[in-house]
Amino acid sequence: MAKHLTRRQFLGHSVTGAAAVGLGMLAGSPAIGQIPGAGERINFGVIGCGGMGTNHLRDLVHRQRDLRQPVRVVGVCDIYEPRKLRAKEISGAEVYHDYRKLLERRDLDAVVIATPDHWHARMTLDAIDAGKDVYVEKPMTHTWEEAREVARAAREKGRIVQVGVQSTSQDIWWKARDLIRQGRLGKVLWSQTGICRNSREGEWNYPVDAEASPDNLDWKAFLGSAPKRPFDPERFFRWRKYWDYSGGIATDLFYHQLGHLLVALGPEFPRRVTASGGVYIQKDREVPDTFFMTVDYPSEHTVVLVSSMANKQCVPEIIRGQEATMFFEGSRLIIRPETEFRQEQEDIISEEPRPGHMDNFMDCIRTRKTPHCDAELGYRTMTAIALGVLAYRRNRVMVFDPERQRLLT
Repeated sequence: MAKHLTRRQFLGHSVTGAAAVGLGMLAGSPAIGQIPGAGERINFGVIGCGGMGTNHLRDLVHRQRDLRQPVRVVGVCDIYEPRKLRAKEISGAEVYHDYRKLLERRDLDAVVIATPDHWHARMTLDAIDAGKDVYVEKPMTHTWEEAREVARAAREKGRIVQVGVQSTSQDIWWKARDLIRQGRLGKVLWSQTGICRNSREGEWNYPVDAEASPDNLDWKAFLGSAPKRPFDPERFFRWRKYWDYSGGIATDLFYHQLGHLLVALGPEFPRRVTASGGVYIQKDREVPDTFFMTVDYPSEHTVVLVSSMANKQCVPEIIRGQEATMFFEGSRLIIRPETEFRQEQEDIISEEPRPGHMDNFMDCIRTRKTPHCDAELGYRTMTAIALGVLAYRRNRVMVFDPERQRLLT
């Protein structure tokens, strides 16, 4: 999801009122007495109180105070003092500098992780080890190997992990899945998706706080496992522009697009990934401003992903089958038959209300059902995305063994 959402836009993604559709119980779930019941309060912690973290925090507080939902924010964590103060003002919750101290709380049920990408895996694994359920913003991790570890930990320890691909909670992708399974398109051949933007200031050039200094920003904690560098507020506030902390377009935007496509197509590991593009306009960054990926899958179809941050004319989302093509237009999809195989008219299907992404997460905390974007879907999405980053940076085709789940090139 784009970082600059209005509160109304964010709540529209998060809060809807339909009944949940279960996808099966999570293996290894804890005993019933260890999880909140239907009417019991869920105690949340929020780790990372920047743009998206603050959106999540406001949403949870809105649920608690205005909607009177059984939810409470008991702790907030950040390494930048002004953000901690703001989070405290919004929530009234206890403030933490070290997220591990927050995870020690016995009354904590779940955490929302909205930090830079390179911290996602470590924090998610630590939260799982502490017995907490996790809503982690996309991408699930920084590398595909980290995603494998998160998926394994969630599976073995029976924790709910929801990755913040909000579009996977949109009904239209689940309708597409059902129609494809019914054979409405025939054999699926290839799909396309894209996300394009343009601005004078350049993508991800968020404001840099002139007051930021080593006195109020824990630079060592920000770096974590990333390469050590001198204090640099530019890297802290605009981290998406740098490989050490992000994969740029791939991890910020393609992860969303591929995530919901894999809901429709079926979650697979890739077998081959290519990438191209470059830093053509916005020369103040390491990651490309124009980027393309192709992902080949074992079931014999290809996904093409297109993006530019310097031109907002993009490609429509389409899934192509031999017998028909599926077009996505907002909250509806259109199936247009190939006349060589079918003579009927095109079919238009509209989406129906479905619980928002956070609603789905909270329902799964209580029921132990599989969330819409669980760690397994997150792992498969992350593998393709991370291989796209590697293909671009290494200037080579990346080949993956889906059966053994290992990189071959």
